[in-house]
Amino acid sequence: MAVNVLVVDDSAVMRAMILKSLRMSGIDLGTTREATNGQEGLDALRDAPVDIVIVDINMPVMTGEEMIERMKADPALRDLPVLIISTEGSRARQKRLRELAASFIHKPFAPEKIRDTIQTMLKTGGRDDGEN
Repeated sequence: MAVNVLVVDDSAVMRAMILKSLRMSGIDLGTTREATNGQEGLDALRDAPVDIVIVDINMPVMTGEEMIERMKADPALRDLPVLIISTEGSRARQKRLRELAASFIHKPFAPEKIRDTIQTMLKTGGRDDGEN
């Protein structure tokens, strides 16, 4: 089954790295979409459905955390799996983000880490409680 993905990150280089890593990981990718901030991400989700959202935290206009909070408040988006890929280092903030989202991976990352995390998330309905 092909997985449709939205990647939300203000860095074009990081979006390209994430998409390349997804392709290298062996995941059967369907449609891939990109957004440069949380607001664009929300707009993209309203335009076309996806299976998983990969989001950075620190972005202009609307942060990833704000985007996730709005997704969780929207009945149409609240159950959509969210994978955070960020440099965020604070354990307290990571805990808060894990409460909002399904999983967290630190930058830099290996393609296999993304593959394993996404496969677990899709099997469990979006939840990966492992330390990523």
